[in-house]
Amino acid sequence: MKTLRFLACLLSLFSITAAGATNDAWAMPKAEPAAKHGKVYIIPIHDEINMALVYVIRRGLNEAEEEGAEAIVFDVDTPGGRVDSAEEILNMLRGLKIPTYTLVNPNAISAGAIIAMATDHIYMTPGSKIGDAMPIMLGPTGEVQPTSEGLEEKSVSYVAAMIRAAAQHRGHDPQLAEAMVRRDSEYKIGDEVISKKGQLLTLTNKDAERLVGPQKKPLLSRGTVENLDALLEKIGKAQCERVELVVSTAEEIARFIESISIILLGLGLLGLYIEFKTPGFGLPGILGIICLAIWFWGSNIAGLSGMEEVALFILGLLFLMAELFVAPGVIIPGLIGIVLIVIAIMMAMIQHYPGEPWYPTLPKITFSFSRLFLSLLVSVGGFAILAAFLPKTPAFKSLILDTATSRTDGYTATPDSSSLVGLQGTTETQLHPAGAAWFGELRLNVLTRGDFFEAGESVTIVEAKGNRIVVERTKKA
Repeated sequence: MKTLRFLACLLSLFSITAAGATNDAWAMPKAEPAAKHGKVYIIPIHDEINMALVYVIRRGLNEAEEEGAEAIVFDVDTPGGRVDSAEEILNMLRGLKIPTYTLVNPNAISAGAIIAMATDHIYMTPGSKIGDAMPIMLGPTGEVQPTSEGLEEKSVSYVAAMIRAAAQHRGHDPQLAEAMVRRDSEYKIGDEVISKKGQLLTLTNKDAERLVGPQKKPLLSRGTVENLDALLEKIGKAQCERVELVVSTAEEIARFIESISIILLGLGLLGLYIEFKTPGFGLPGILGIICLAIWFWGSNIAGLSGMEEVALFILGLLFLMAELFVAPGVIIPGLIGIVLIVIAIMMAMIQHYPGEPWYPTLPKITFSFSRLFLSLLVSVGGFAILAAFLPKTPAFKSLILDTATSRTDGYTATPDSSSLVGLQGTTETQLHPAGAAWFGELRLNVLTRGDFFEAGESVTIVEAKGNRIVVERTKKA
């Protein structure tokens, strides 16, 4: 009996708790118990969003996965940036299993809003803003470039689909997300118009945290917090170890190297090609190796390549050198070397996102191959330019002889030996098929047409062209 009463009380308590949880499911989340251990990664998204930021975020997400982080917090204060960089970041976040948070501190505009939609939870600081994500075309000096209606709709449609997909994946309102991109999209809550047609949706922290619908679900933001410390306290991660990522000088250099990567790769391949086509080892080979070393170093800092790609590339070079200097004409070592070099370069250009399989997908292989093809075009163009202009430079002219040495001026490459035809003599050495023979007091190096002669045999010169003197056995009368 006591057992039944205990079970009834326990069931009643569970029902009351479940009802309360249902009513407050979309209310402001309560602080969770503080974690006693673990790490929280703080990744800054400040200023303009570009490829340098992609490198930092990739590094941070990979480290967070390796360390088994409790959460990842993006500290966002950006006016926007490149759409392709934002899309790269979205691709990284798509397969991530670690809970992600965005702290709008204080602005997440344009590409910043797109990235925020790809995280699980959004919090905002007092006076912060999020939205206004319509893509625009900027000129070389930063001014807004006018575009045709068709081109504008094409870019807007693409970005709208991108932010809508990110919002759907993380449980945010996709219509609200699209209203940040399309100015012809009206957004309403019930009968209340939040964003009129002709306006892009931009929310303040008060707008974003209001509760809507019968379930009292937050419009976008889970709440307003004073700062990062308050956010960690709010989500129950205050006791976790904080790991804040900083953009290093090496990553800034890697950003510049990435911007000229195709040129560096093309010049490196061109230098190696010239070196392999000329005898010895000189300046083209040194410059080619330097360009490729800089390119691999930038890819390594950017998190694209590791020592495996570098080792594979060096192994390919060794096979090529074996083909050129150890076993010329065998072909197989050269082919193996070329294949290894191409694989190493393509692997160094393939980006790996957290949560993806270790092997590259077909789109990534296609992307790497296209960049390699562009680098080869740079090499071909560089070779054509060198072939056209290098012979005209004073430095190059000092290395070559540009004076003609014609036969009419008395210059000959080899002496005229045609007068020797018909002379008879005796072989001094065996002719197998080359050797020496005496013709009177004249000793000459001769060869046969494939026959072997013994020393002391009588021979006759039947062909004499320069230093090539061919003999046959003297026919008896």
